[in-house]
Amino acid sequence: MFEEARARFPVLERYAYLQAGSVGPLSRGVVEAMHEETARGAREGRGGVAQYERLLELREELRAAVGAVVGVAADHVALTASTTDGCNTVLLGLDVGPSDEVITTTDEHFGLLGPLHASGARVVVVEPDPQRIVDAVTPRTRLLALSHVLWTTGQLLPVHELKEETGLPILVDGAQSAGAMAVDARGLDYYTISGQKWLCGPEATGALVVAEPAELRVARPGYLSQAKHEPDGSFDPRPGARRFDPNVHPNALVAGFRQAIAEQPKWAFERAHEVSERFRDALLDAGMDVVVPEQRATLVSWRVPVDESADVVARLAEAGVIVRDLPGRGLVRASVGWWTSDDDLNRLLEGLAR
Repeated sequence: MFEEARARFPVLERYAYLQAGSVGPLSRGVVEAMHEETARGAREGRGGVAQYERLLELREELRAAVGAVVGVAADHVALTASTTDGCNTVLLGLDVGPSDEVITTTDEHFGLLGPLHASGARVVVVEPDPQRIVDAVTPRTRLLALSHVLWTTGQLLPVHELKEETGLPILVDGAQSAGAMAVDARGLDYYTISGQKWLCGPEATGALVVAEPAELRVARPGYLSQAKHEPDGSFDPRPGARRFDPNVHPNALVAGFRQAIAEQPKWAFERAHEVSERFRDALLDAGMDVVVPEQRATLVSWRVPVDESADVVARLAEAGVIVRDLPGRGLVRASVGWWTSDDDLNRLLEGLAR
């Protein structure tokens, strides 16, 4: 069962590919789905009524599939090009500004931090400790903006509990969680999803979950945001979170992302957790300075001298092991997915021993 599922990914025939935290492996099925839609466009054209109806149909199929990944109905899912797309949509729609505070952590990705800074709000940065996050709340705090899983260490933040304890709206960066572990986005105001990472979809795919679509302003309208519009640009938004779709993706990307979700095994999360724990234990036994958060997901990071991290990654690449360093943090990171094998672990250990 495992070997058959793993065999879908050609890259794994050559490399110990441990980089889904940036870009996951592409399966043959995903590539074929993308090629078929591209070929269909070449055969039938891309601008007819039938083609437009197919575009909308594919998008609705994908919207439902993404919703199922995180436990929400399709009406709460907007289709984006990235987690950053979702963060910008939320922060612009909330109209936060200089009189507002937004709490985030020291370990956030620029995909969240950039939109926070551009919003004009006062960004309060604290250590990724739940109590410190709660203690930072003031009467000016408008929003919590946090990762579900930190891209640096794999630490899992209790986002549901933080929302409940503070009573504040929460924007969750789900780039390192959706597709890597079981996620229930219900009860969270905004949850962003990356398609190309742990879900193994094409680049430029993603989603945004919005709990109450009617309560967020449509600040970045695209053509698919409106049900109808007037000559001055005023418009009636589409129902649900569809109003926040900022892009018209090529059918190839939509079909590829849908196929990637369909191929994820039912046992994916259980196996990914088991293998990531085995990776941590093996790296510790090999003398690596492994980061072991109390609550953790499937990213496995270990400390190296800051000026050596890029060299470690390059040396491992020469050994056929693909990981990444986190510049300036003195960390090397392995992304352990359900497809990761014991042979991948052995190749990593052998590469580090060189």
